[in-house]
Amino acid sequence: MSLISRRTRQRERAESHDATFGELVADLTSDARLLVRQEMELAKAEMRQEAGRAGRAGGMFGVAAFAAVMVAVFGSLGAMFALTAVLWSTWAALIVAGAWLLIGALMFLKGRTDLRRGSMTPRRTVETLKEDAEWARHPTRRTHRIE
Repeated sequence: MSLISRRTRQRERAESHDATFGELVADLTSDARLLVRQEMELAKAEMRQEAGRAGRAGGMFGVAAFAAVMVAVFGSLGAMFALTAVLWSTWAALIVAGAWLLIGALMFLKGRTDLRRGSMTPRRTVETLKEDAEWARHPTRRTHRIE
């Protein structure tokens, strides 16, 4: 049964004031099921949106990483050849490799910190579920925002 026909039936019963207790319980159960179903759909949509955004960002990071590798290779070779004018080539290569080791370690630590700080929690869904729970505890209060 669609939401429109259910609402129409509920309005007709409310106007005639002859709804039985069983019908009221059935309506309440039906509305609760509908609410849970809609909350689940909201959570799914929000997660799909976040996953799509993360996928696009991942692709961009891949291209940026490839470009960075190319810059790093040619920049490292240039730095190493520049250092060979002052040092032996072995020491020049080790100095450049040490610099890359330091950069890599710092980026690893920064990435790990950012990853731990992030969250894939569907915030809007959690907020509406909290509002629904609050309303269920106190149905006479107005807790939902009108948008």
